[in-house]
Amino acid sequence: MTTLLPDPIGHDALRLRLIQQVGRGTLPSSLLLHGPAGVGKQQLALWLARAIVCGGASGPCDTCHQCRMALAWQHPDIHWVFPRPRLKDSDPDPADVRADLAEAIADRAKALGLYSPPAGNEGIYVATVRAIVQGVASAPSMAARRIVVVGDAERMVPQEGADQAANAFLKVLEEPPPGTTFVLTSSEPGALLPTIRSRVVAMRVGPLADRAVRQFLERPGVRPALAAAGLPADDDQLVAYAGGAPGALLAGAARAAAVADARQLLDAAAGPRSARFKAAFQQGASGARGSFSDVLDALTDVLADRVRTSTERDPARAAAAARAVLEVEGAKAAARQNAQPSLLMARLLPVLAEAGR
Repeated sequence: MTTLLPDPIGHDALRLRLIQQVGRGTLPSSLLLHGPAGVGKQQLALWLARAIVCGGASGPCDTCHQCRMALAWQHPDIHWVFPRPRLKDSDPDPADVRADLAEAIADRAKALGLYSPPAGNEGIYVATVRAIVQGVASAPSMAARRIVVVGDAERMVPQEGADQAANAFLKVLEEPPPGTTFVLTSSEPGALLPTIRSRVVAMRVGPLADRAVRQFLERPGVRPALAAAGLPADDDQLVAYAGGAPGALLAGAARAAAVADARQLLDAAAGPRSARFKAAFQQGASGARGSFSDVLDALTDVLADRVRTSTERDPARAAAAARAVLEVEGAKAAARQNAQPSLLMARLLPVLAEAGR
């Protein structure tokens, strides 16, 4: 029997912490796993869901009845929600939403859990929010607890005049029904509604070590998926492209190129003045605004990782990187309003220069 998603690679300390909390009964009822895209947050959340229904002292045992049901993706108390295209029906009922998610989960299982990040038209729309709220209204069916995993939670769209649905979701996050655990995951926790952030306990899922990335490359189906995405076969290049987030490789060569461009841009900003001007000109002349936005997204990840790794040993460098993250987020907003990439880069470069030193 194969799992929907393999067990997470790495994150040993965090997994131990989570299991200890499950064993002591101190796991928060509403949890947010946040970190760079592709580090395995949803894998970790689903592994935690299996551990909770199993109740094993060291994680899911994979042999008990609860585990066998979970491994076959037939456990009625594990729910996985993630961004999907808006359904054609303007007001789909919860059964339609659940059927759509079941089909999408089957596709992810068929692909051995190797899936790309959500497309721009995919979100967690109000109909899905209603389905979540309805699904937790009753007691768990088999296990002691029901677990709702909400992947890419920053894509939650509670607007559209459906305040009642949004308020209902916030209420169940703040006071989950007895026997219910919510695990949200996000690569952009700052994009979550402040009311949602205030109702969850956040835990960071950091980048993986290179050896863990190499383990990922050896998993079934990974190399064909990366080849289909146009990535090179060289392991050293793939490890470098991943930057501790192997799942990000599934976004394909475009994402890998954006990360490489972001790192090159940061190095150029810290270099001679001529290199800065060249970097600004190249971004302005690169053509598609979408590519520029991809570089800004990658810059956020690269800078956030620099904050994490520099906080203890070089607080000043970490603070400079944190300031740069805020500036990059502002540039993203301006880019969405069709601001010229070259002008945005001219404003960003002094901040990036300080962060890159």
